[in-house]
Amino acid sequence: MKRRFILSLDQGTTSSRAMLFDAQGRLVSSAQKEFTQRYPRPGWVEHDPWELWSTQSGVAAEALLRGGAEAGDIDAIGITNQRETTIVWDRETGKPVHNAIVWQDRRTADLCDTLKADGLSAMVRTKTGLPIDAYFAATKIRWILDNVEGAREQAARGKLAFGTVDSWLIWNFTKGALHVTDITNASRTMLFNIHKLDWDDDLLDAFDIPRNLLPEVCASSECVGRTAAGVLTAEVPLAGIAGDQHAALFGQMCTRSGMAKNTYGTGCFLMMNTGTQPIESKNDLVTTIAWKLGDEVHYALEGSIFIAGAVVQWLRDGLGIIRSAAEVEALARSVPDSDGVFFVPAFAGLGAPHWSARARGTLFGATRGTTAAHIARAALDSIAYQSADVLKAMEADSGMHIDELRVDGGACANDLLMQFQSDLLGIDAVRPRIIETTALGAACLAGLATGFWPDIETVQQQWQQDRRFNPSMQPARVAASLKDWRRAVAAAKAWGDDTALPDSSHQRA
Repeated sequence: MKRRFILSLDQGTTSSRAMLFDAQGRLVSSAQKEFTQRYPRPGWVEHDPWELWSTQSGVAAEALLRGGAEAGDIDAIGITNQRETTIVWDRETGKPVHNAIVWQDRRTADLCDTLKADGLSAMVRTKTGLPIDAYFAATKIRWILDNVEGAREQAARGKLAFGTVDSWLIWNFTKGALHVTDITNASRTMLFNIHKLDWDDDLLDAFDIPRNLLPEVCASSECVGRTAAGVLTAEVPLAGIAGDQHAALFGQMCTRSGMAKNTYGTGCFLMMNTGTQPIESKNDLVTTIAWKLGDEVHYALEGSIFIAGAVVQWLRDGLGIIRSAAEVEALARSVPDSDGVFFVPAFAGLGAPHWSARARGTLFGATRGTTAAHIARAALDSIAYQSADVLKAMEADSGMHIDELRVDGGACANDLLMQFQSDLLGIDAVRPRIIETTALGAACLAGLATGFWPDIETVQQQWQQDRRFNPSMQPARVAASLKDWRRAVAAAKAWGDDTALPDSSHQRA
């Protein structure tokens, strides 16, 4: 019998990837291609939608070739994508009216301030689980309608379509037959009511966005259609869709309430499955939809850390104390600890749960004895400290104790960092054998929809542990370290707040 596969398409912020998985959940082949980052003005970030499509379709063909497979061998396609990135296109021609506005883009920050001043924060948070921020898609859509000539008029006439990147890919895979998104991507727009599970008319009115612009919302694991004839050499079911962090949560098999994962990339994205009821955060975390399988919706708490792996890049490119990111672990291991040095990597402010936009990167506790190794150790430690802050906020919001933290992303390969993370949390940090959990999650969602895997228990059994890190640090030392970390964070926040400085005008020069 000929082998069958799931093709997972992972459309990220800097590259498009495709991965082929077999029935045992093993990675058979992969392909990746970077695309152009566009910065037309300070704080603006754009992608060419056509380049997103061409690179993604290209690597799909390449992954099949490398795996010795044909499109007819594919049981289903799963799609996972950079979230919040916004594309608006013409329904008749399929041409985008503007470049994709990327999730990192801050051009609508002033509009967000205006909406907050108008008193909309509570309504948006209650309905969507999100704060008003330029990060999310709604104000990006509004900007395109207000700034692209003729766009608002065309939208009013039903001529335009909006989509996050998943919608754009599916539109092109089906040659315009399907305009859909999944429930996780919809939940990141600031337009979707996560309780009623539908686009919200009050929010559409507040953001001045017509409903006819929006895609149909489907489940995360559902056969929404097939690729059009001629796009691939066979018509393949499109059956799994999820935003990248939601797919990673599923790929880590965090399928029960109280399970959590942390993705260690440029930043850190922590997600905790909170079950079938949304939990409103009291600690400035985001309440979001984890996924929808069948008729059951799971929710999650999420916290984003701006600087994680990026701090290692800074050690390399900014300080020049390492030549490659791979060297950081050996340098940090050359000393027993940071010798009282604490580094708060607030290069772009602090994210959850501190939310201090004015805080800046700050080094504390340096002495004449401080070496490059101590700074490298403090930099790695800072990733674990920030993650511990978010995990503790999640436990406080949910009232649940997290038993273990499942880890993925590039920096989870750093054993020193993973051990310190386990020590700080007092729980195991568990690294899976396949750390490409975003693509794996999308594959699992697709395979469950088509019956490629019969049930969720089957895919859970395929998840394999690579290494489990157990806490070994004495509790008293952990408590002292966390206390000093909190002092460092408070000082970094105070540094950015010049109103907190004492008035020295009366002092002598």
